Amino acid sequence: MHKTGKEKEKAVLITVDGAVRTSWRLEDRVDELNRLTRACGVDVAGNMKCSVKRVTPDLFIGKGKAEEISLLIKEKKADVAVFNNDLSPSQQKNLEKVFEVKIIDRTQLILDIFSRRASSKEGKVQVELAQLMYLLPRLSRMWLHLSRQRGGIGTRGPGEQQLEVDRRRVREKISVLKKKLKDIRKHRDAARLGRGRFSSFSIALVGYTNSGKSTLFNALTDSSVKVKDQLFSTLDPVIRKIDLTGNRNAVISDTVGFLRELPHHLIESFKTTLEETVNADILLHVMDMSSDCMDEQKEAVHKVLDELKVKDKPLITVLNKSDKMTGFRDKERIIRKNDGSVMISALKREGITELKDRIIQFVDLEEEDIEIVLPHKHYALSKLIYDHGTVKHEEYQEKGLYIKARLPKKVKYALFKQMKR
Repeated sequence: MHKTGKEKEKAVLITVDGAVRTSWRLEDRVDELNRLTRACGVDVAGNMKCSVKRVTPDLFIGKGKAEEISLLIKEKKADVAVFNNDLSPSQQKNLEKVFEVKIIDRTQLILDIFSRRASSKEGKVQVELAQLMYLLPRLSRMWLHLSRQRGGIGTRGPGEQQLEVDRRRVREKISVLKKKLKDIRKHRDAARLGRGRFSSFSIALVGYTNSGKSTLFNALTDSSVKVKDQLFSTLDPVIRKIDLTGNRNAVISDTVGFLRELPHHLIESFKTTLEETVNADILLHVMDMSSDCMDEQKEAVHKVLDELKVKDKPLITVLNKSDKMTGFRDKERIIRKNDGSVMISALKREGITELKDRIIQFVDLEEEDIEIVLPHKHYALSKLIYDHGTVKHEEYQEKGLYIKARLPKKVKYALFKQMKR
């Protein structure tokens, strides 16, 4: 009997402590790397934890530790070494010489997961752009075997010529992808304006990856978005309508989860997707209260929100997975530490009513009382008021239809804009 299926790659994972300043415990970082690697469909053959006082420019880690890891790779018959840190192109190249296997750093690992998860045209474009931006400074490593010639006149090797061609092609492809994303942004803006005609309030779910955002999204909207207990199960944004009370409704979006130390160019590439966060009226920060590193995850999310320049937006902290918490005192301690938060279990749909009530409190702040007389030619606009507001009184007058109502500010401005036409 012969196996016809493709065997999984085996990886040795390396987490270097002391390379960057972080509040994350070493064990939590090791655990997250294991989960990221398995999300790529790779078997974990072994883990190596290193401690360094300073990063070396050639191997990132010391030569002795590199040789120790090389022996482990050979012992485990691993196909790839995965670092829990970002490596420079030269460090990657030098480590491949020592280990004699493929070297993957943290950014490359995340990009691989993103490429597996992307299903929409937009998501695929964003992933490809991020991959090319990552690849560009690393092209020389790919052509090393063609450019081992002495320098000097008349010795310009084919590898060097091909390297310049490849760099030009990659830059051209990056320009094309950026233009595509610009076009996608225009279409998204048009769709957002279209939604604005029917909805006056927008909500975005944000949070660390695997915090339960998609489960909460389903609970709030009665949807069936794919939910998996894995990192980055949602990559492409999903938008649905949510009913609040009376004529009140909103749109809510579920976007890609955040991660600690997300590379800047990765955030830049995914800004089109994250625009739903940027343009939202309110953010729901979903936190996994059962996680041992909840505080560190919270800090990582706030760091990304700060980079997106949305940290000052109204935000409700949602403490999810309360069903996994057994101790009453632990729950109380976490609630006190996150003042003004709402505790829920999205899986068991507990606390959803309280969360909606909190959202409605924010909606109330975005509403105003108006008194208006709609001229006869603008009678049709009364539907806009009835659909999105609460009418307190109306009567027909000589100049038109008098209405006293409470309306969301967005609808009020849209109403006056329509009347000026």
